[in-house]
Amino acid sequence: MPYDAHTIPTNYIPRVTVSMKFDRMLRTALASLSLALCFTGVPAFAKKPLPDIWVGTWATSPMAATNKDALGTTDITLRQIVHISLGGAYTRVVLTNEFGTEPLIVGAVHVALSSGGSDIALTSANSVTFGGSPTITIPPGALAVSDGFSLMLKPFADVAVSIFLPAQKISQITSHGFADQTNYMADGNMVGKSTLAGAKEFTNWDFLKGIDVRVSADDASIVTFGDSITDGALSTRNANARWPDVLAKRLHDNKKTAGMGILNQGIGGNRILHDGTGPSALARFDRDVIAQAGVKYVVVLESINDIGGAYNPKTPHDIVTADDLISGFKQMAERAHTHGIKIIGATLTPYVGAGYASPAGEAVRVAVNTWIKTSNMLDGVIDFDKMTQDPANPTMFLPAYDSGDHLHPKDAGYKAMGEGIDLKLFEDKKK
Repeated sequence: MPYDAHTIPTNYIPRVTVSMKFDRMLRTALASLSLALCFTGVPAFAKKPLPDIWVGTWATSPMAATNKDALGTTDITLRQIVHISLGGAYTRVVLTNEFGTEPLIVGAVHVALSSGGSDIALTSANSVTFGGSPTITIPPGALAVSDGFSLMLKPFADVAVSIFLPAQKISQITSHGFADQTNYMADGNMVGKSTLAGAKEFTNWDFLKGIDVRVSADDASIVTFGDSITDGALSTRNANARWPDVLAKRLHDNKKTAGMGILNQGIGGNRILHDGTGPSALARFDRDVIAQAGVKYVVVLESINDIGGAYNPKTPHDIVTADDLISGFKQMAERAHTHGIKIIGATLTPYVGAGYASPAGEAVRVAVNTWIKTSNMLDGVIDFDKMTQDPANPTMFLPAYDSGDHLHPKDAGYKAMGEGIDLKLFEDKKK
C-alpha cells in the first residue's frame, strides 16, 4: 500500500528490484522525508534539549549566631524544611560555615520531599555527596557545594534537607535566625529515617545556604534583598506568605516570566551602611547577590533600619543622611551592573508610628524614596510605599495591611506587595 508522511513506519524498508541509480534516488528521498518529519513536529523524531545551567530555586542569608542549642555536644541530625520556587529534575545543595570559627564536620546529608512535619517521602530520598564523598569538612569562613543528584522537584515543593553533625566543637554557628519555618533536630544519625521521633523544633536555618536546580539557559533567578520586611517578619509561620513568595507564584503563572527562581536574601534588622543583625547590605552584597546561581535581577528594599536607628528619638546611633544611603544604593547598582545583573529599587514602606520613627527620619525616608523613583541608575522601580500607605494618611500603613507595629505588614500587606509588582520588570531573562 502507499504511505504518506504521517503513516510511514520508522522501520519501513522498501523491497523492490530497481537499478542502482534509482535505489540511490529512493534512499535520498527517504532521508529527505525523515528530515522533513523532524521539522513538522512528529514526536518520534523530536529531541528535547538538555538542561544546561544551574539556577537558584531557594536561598537564605546566613549570619553569625550563638550556639544556643549546644550543637556539637552530641551527635545530632538537623532536618530543615525549605519551600522552593523553581522546579527541576537535577539538584544540588549549598552548605555554609561562613561564620564558623572551627572546621565544620558534616557526617551525612540527605535530601527528600517533605511529607509534613519531620516526615519525609523515603522514595524521593537522596544521599548527597561532595566530590564523591558522603562526608565533608568545611573550613571556617567557607561554604560547600554538593555534587548534583537526580530529584524531580515541582515548583513550590517543600524539600527536607537532613544534615548529620557528629559530636564536635562548634563555638559559633552560621545560621539564618528567622526562618518563619518549623524545623527539627534529633539525636544521632537520623538522616535516612522517614520521621524524627521525639524531635525538638527550632526556627532557624542552620548551616544551610541554598538549593539550585539544573535547568534551561532561558531560566534565571531573582534575588530579593532587604531586611525584615523581605524576610517576612510577622507573617504566618509555615505559610510561605512573604511578599517574595507571592511574587514567585505570579511569575510562575505568567508565561513571559515562568522559569524565574526567587532567592529571598532578607535579614531582619539589616542595614545598608552598618553591621548589626548580620553584615551590612554593602558587606554581604557580593556573597548574597552576585554569587547566586543564575541571578539576573536583584530587588533592593533596604535602609529603613538605617533611618530608624539614626533618628531614633530615644537612642539615636550610627547617624546617616539621605545622601549617605543614596551613595550606598549607587554602590549596589554599580556592582550589580558590572556582573550583568539588573537592579530594581523598591521604595520604603511607611513607618510613622513605629517605635523608632521620628519627623527627621520621615524626611530622610521621603528623600530616599524620591531618589529611587527618579534615579537613572536603577533598571526599574517597585513602589511599595504607594501600595501599602493609608490614602487618608500616607505616612502610615493602611490599617488593613498593618501587623500592628506600624512597621511590618501582616499577611494581607505582604500579599498586596507581591501582587502589586509589575511583572514586566522581569520579562527580559536574557543577559
